[in-house]
Amino acid sequence: MPRLISDVPLTAEFPWPAPAKINLFLHVIGRRADGMHELQTVFQFLDHGDTLFFRPRGDGVCQRENAIEGVEPDQDLAVRAARLLSQASGCGLGADIRVGKRLPIGGGLGGGSSNAATTLVALNRLWNLGFTRDELAALGLKLGADVPVFIHGQASFAEGVGERLSSLELPEPWYLVVTPPLAISTREIFEAPELRRDTPRITSRQFRAGSVTRNDCEPVTRQRYPLVDEALRALGRFAPPRMSGTGSSVFAAFASRPEALMARSAMPKGWSSFIARGLNESPLARLRAG
Repeated sequence: MPRLISDVPLTAEFPWPAPAKINLFLHVIGRRADGMHELQTVFQFLDHGDTLFFRPRGDGVCQRENAIEGVEPDQDLAVRAARLLSQASGCGLGADIRVGKRLPIGGGLGGGSSNAATTLVALNRLWNLGFTRDELAALGLKLGADVPVFIHGQASFAEGVGERLSSLELPEPWYLVVTPPLAISTREIFEAPELRRDTPRITSRQFRAGSVTRNDCEPVTRQRYPLVDEALRALGRFAPPRMSGTGSSVFAAFASRPEALMARSAMPKGWSSFIARGLNESPLARLRAG
C-alpha cells in the first residue's frame, strides 16, 4: 500500500520519487509558428527513476546540495522548478535539494522533467501553498513540455507539444531499457533538417485499436549516433525495440522479468541498463493519492 503524504514525517530524508517515462510512439505532426513542434505521443511510466530530498529554508534560497556531473546547479531543472514556484507563489521560502541520480542524462527518459515535476509537487506540499495539480502543470510547462505528464502522473495520449493529455489504461509489461554510453541533445534532433515533420494525425482510439505507429526521431538519431543503431539491433534480437524520445535510451517489452534478464545479459559490456515494470500510475501520483 503506498504511503499517504499526510501519513509520513516529511523530514529532509523523506524520499520523493522522480520516475522515468518512455514514449511508446512519437509522431511529429508539424512545426508551429513559435518554432515548437506539434507532436503526438503516448507516455508510460516506469517503476525506476531518480529520488529527490528537500530541506525547506526560510530565506528564499533554492539550491542543490550535491554535485551531478554534466549538470550545473543553476541549469538543474529541479532548482529552476523550486525557484519558479517560490517566485510564482510569493512565499519567500527556499529549499536545499539533493538529487539521487539514477536516470541517464540525455537518454530520452525524462529525468530532468521528472525532477522538476517532483520538485513542484513536493515543495507545494512542504511550503503549504495549495496549488492545484493543473496550476502546477501550467508552471511546469514553462520548464519543459514533458513536465505536465509527470505532474498528472497518469499514462497518457499526448498532443500539442506534449501538454494536452488524455489518460490511458495500457498493458504494464516488464521493460528492458538499454542506454549506450552517450547523451543526446533533444534540441539537436528536433532541429535536424532531415527530421520528418508531416506525419498524419491519429486518434487515441486508433492507437488503442493497434494503428501502426513509430518514433519519427529514430531515423535521425540512428543516422547521427551509430551506437543507438547498434543498441536497437542488439535489443531487436529478443523483442521489438523502440527508442524513447530522441534517445539515447532504447527499450523493449517482455512478458516476464526472467525474459528481460536473459536479454539484458546479452547486451554489450559498458552499456547501462535496467529492468522496470511499466506503470499507468506514476510512483509520485501513488504517493500523493495513497
